[in-house]
Amino acid sequence: MSEHVYIFDTTLRDGEQSPGVNLNIREKLQIAHQLARLNVDVIEAGFPFASAGDFRAVQSVAREVRGVTVAGLARARASDIDRAWEALREAEQPRIHTFIATSDIHMQHKLRMNRDAVLEAAVEAVKRAKGYTSDVEFSAEDAFRSDLEFLCRVLAAVIAAGATTVNIPDTVGYAMPDEFGEFIRQVQERTPGIEKVVVSVHCHNDLGLAVANSLAAVKSGARQVECTVNGIGERAGNAALEEVVMALYTRREKYGLTTGIHTNEIYHTSKLISTVTGMPVQFNKAIVGKNAFLHESGIHQDGVLKERTTYEIINPSLVGITCTNLVLGKHSGRHAFRQRLAELGFELSEDELNQAFVRFKELADTKKQITDEDLEAILEETIRQVPATFELDYLHVFSGTTVKPTAVIGLLIEGEFVQETACGNGPVDAAYKAIEKATGRKYALVSYVIDAVTGGTDALANVTLKVRDKDNRVYTGRGVSTDVLEASARAYVNVMNRIVYDQKTRKQD
Repeated sequence: MSEHVYIFDTTLRDGEQSPGVNLNIREKLQIAHQLARLNVDVIEAGFPFASAGDFRAVQSVAREVRGVTVAGLARARASDIDRAWEALREAEQPRIHTFIATSDIHMQHKLRMNRDAVLEAAVEAVKRAKGYTSDVEFSAEDAFRSDLEFLCRVLAAVIAAGATTVNIPDTVGYAMPDEFGEFIRQVQERTPGIEKVVVSVHCHNDLGLAVANSLAAVKSGARQVECTVNGIGERAGNAALEEVVMALYTRREKYGLTTGIHTNEIYHTSKLISTVTGMPVQFNKAIVGKNAFLHESGIHQDGVLKERTTYEIINPSLVGITCTNLVLGKHSGRHAFRQRLAELGFELSEDELNQAFVRFKELADTKKQITDEDLEAILEETIRQVPATFELDYLHVFSGTTVKPTAVIGLLIEGEFVQETACGNGPVDAAYKAIEKATGRKYALVSYVIDAVTGGTDALANVTLKVRDKDNRVYTGRGVSTDVLEASARAYVNVMNRIVYDQKTRKQD
């Protein structure tokens, strides 16, 4: 049996199904290129039949990202499979991933199909996909709640039809690790021909056990784990890629297995996903959380200072968390700026570097020292930029306990200067109303979160907000500044630019 565990990343497909996440093609390509640098084995780029936008995103990833298998999801329907191949055909290593549910509850209430019809659809789907590409994955949706005998019959049939990977999902996160490990063992024992293919698992986190179930499956012989960065995804999410990978690495004497992941890219990938999705990483999140390598207890601090391994089972540098003595400030030049970004793992085009350097200089004028966390915030704001229809020129706010909050906003709208004034229930509300008057656009605010990037009164404020448009689409905006009100205004202007960009893109589809 292979000692390599394939990492199938579905951040762009299942991860994007997280409530409130809406990625444009540019952002999906940024993520895909970073996943390639992380060295995942498979990138599931999307569900091409779902929408024209999803099709174009999968097609773009297939065209541009090399050195990795690119997969597209398709229901067990001819139209889905044909559409998936159309999107994937330019990929260096294309994979069609087709699926159909095999549990009685799904077959009866969702599909309204009997077992024979499901079996036939599964086989026909794999055969059709096989006509396009040699790499075909079949997933039995809700496999864990399926009748074991029927599941094994379906898997044997699709293997005979040409599937090269068979996926056994715990779609609703119902399994316990001991029973899921045993379930995977039983499937392998009872399915003829399964030794010829890669056995995969896709675990959801509804009971907080997605990673544990994935590792139990690997222990029982599964050799592909389907996961997402930061564990994002439907409902409570998926198995977290960084946790699966580092568990296998840290406990390699137990598992005797390896992945091809470049672990020093993990932290940067996590930050990128958090930024573009607008989903903050909880402070106590394993591996990539803000507190993952912090020690407050005096006993712990003393132990770590004497010998790191007393309280750290993972060296932070292994996952890309680095420390430096290089301090940047307003006198720092472009060379030092570029060098530090490279050390942090950021690869920018010349245009992106120029934009980031301008923001760096603006902030350095108001903040004496720029930390790595500040740099990451600047970069994360920069990489989220889309073509600017609206640009913030200035913001003046008048507020106090005895003053009606009033904001004066100056915007450049497609190069034309516009100024508006508005009052509100608070300074942020006033600023947003002034922006709405200036742009003629208004959106429902879904969430508004302020986070201090570092400590101190001059810390950067990182504002992340979500808004909903009239078509019920949710968009994320982000702004950073040492001034909370400026950061708030930047976030609202940012999300408006993203909405305009998305609307223009969808009109082209």
